[in-house]
Amino acid sequence: MNSPRRSSSLLQISVIVLAKNEEAQIGDTLSKLSRFAEVTVVDSRSEDRTAEIALAHGARVLQFDWDGRYPKKKQWSLENVDTELDWTLLLDADETPTDELLTELEAVLRADSGSYSAYDLPLRYRFAGTVLRHGHKVTKRSLLRAGRCRFPDVGDELVPGIREVEGHYQPEVDGRTGRLSGAILHDDQDPVSSWFDRHNRYSDWEAHLRVKRDVRTAVAQRRSRQGRLFDRVPFKPAAFFLYSYLFRAGFLDGRAGFDYAFALSSYYWQIGVKTRELQRSGPDTR
Repeated sequence: MNSPRRSSSLLQISVIVLAKNEEAQIGDTLSKLSRFAEVTVVDSRSEDRTAEIALAHGARVLQFDWDGRYPKKKQWSLENVDTELDWTLLLDADETPTDELLTELEAVLRADSGSYSAYDLPLRYRFAGTVLRHGHKVTKRSLLRAGRCRFPDVGDELVPGIREVEGHYQPEVDGRTGRLSGAILHDDQDPVSSWFDRHNRYSDWEAHLRVKRDVRTAVAQRRSRQGRLFDRVPFKPAAFFLYSYLFRAGFLDGRAGFDYAFALSSYYWQIGVKTRELQRSGPDTR
């Protein structure tokens, strides 16, 4: 175990960055994490210079080899990143804390009485080169107290689409969960085509959940409140576009706001088409 840096100017939080083939972005991400006492990159045997760049930025690097069973990558990271610190901030390689979040994290640490076990943080997306400030909002349970949070086995190890990383659900928490207003910036610098590639895989995962009722139930119970409500909405592609673009004022983000709302509406349409195809082919729906 490496001891955390104890300077009073550093946030005594252990940051875990999940990465795979992120050489184009990992350096920029790590350069924005210098305020934290510990930074560890959990890499999935990248075929590029991700690990080399991470080490050059002073981060610890652990290699994750998924064996097709539980735990997946997030839970494995919580179990295998040794730290003496009470709090862990779990980030993807394209996520960085905003200045507002850094200030709020300082306040959380100063006032910490042990009453909260996790915090939900809002995500602010950059899509097609524009940081979106309106439209659909997402939160992630990313600030976790050591020993009180875990990503459970929901039974989706054999479900295609995401595989080694936990899907779109929140970790379980032993205790109270708070919510911060400072955001994580989801700053995806890849071309838009990579967004469509990822969501094509995500829609495979979602469609298979819809025909495997036990797994879908296990995942649904661990989504955010908004996610649980929206999972039951009929005519979801149209409903989502109206919700994001009009009701949540996505139109104020200009063309990027329209493109994002339409792209996610199409994602939900994909899920529906793939689900109906699976139902016609008669998979196991237990």
